[in-house]
Amino acid sequence: MGKCDGRCTLLVICSLQLVAALQRQVFDFLGYQWAPILANFLHIMAVILGMFGTVQFRFRYLIFYAVWLVLWVGWNSFIICFYLEVGNLSQDRDFLMTFNTSLHRSWWMEHGPGCLVTPVLDSRMAPDDHHVITVSGCLLDYQYIEVLSSAIQVLLALFGFVYACYVSKVFQDDEDSFDFIGGFDSYGYQPPQKSSHLQLQPLYTAG
Repeated sequence: MGKCDGRCTLLVICSLQLVAALQRQVFDFLGYQWAPILANFLHIMAVILGMFGTVQFRFRYLIFYAVWLVLWVGWNSFIICFYLEVGNLSQDRDFLMTFNTSLHRSWWMEHGPGCLVTPVLDSRMAPDDHHVITVSGCLLDYQYIEVLSSAIQVLLALFGFVYACYVSKVFQDDEDSFDFIGGFDSYGYQPPQKSSHLQLQPLYTAG
């Protein structure tokens, strides 16, 4: 049942998605980004379910995985728009990634490649339990790192959606073919039943 080429490709895509999601989850935890943490957790569960459906020939699980990928593309598209401040979105005003519970930003803001962090001492701008810093010398700003990460997620999701639809269609066709060729129900076959009653006939003798 099912060609290995499509199934194997889908398993490779799911494996890449799992690695990328786990890597992203670690950095979101370090940056206290609660909204992405929740979304990443749901994505990891959906990818595992998709891998299980691929291995066990469960096309309904693949359909669920494909539907989730549509939502995942939408979420990552929003993240791209958020960090690029498309429309009325503003990182300085909207703290959506932390559910407006803290002022934390992306972990890459202070730990990006080449970034030099300088604390600002005796600043009145800092709220309680926070400090003001200046970041300079970054080879790549943190918002572009987040955009690149989301773009990779979108690309993997698009490939995963296409192959999930293809493999689920193969599974469904194989099940229909099996029902037509080897299924008793498709032919209306009824096995012979044993009769529980013995019919008696009168016997006439010449006398």
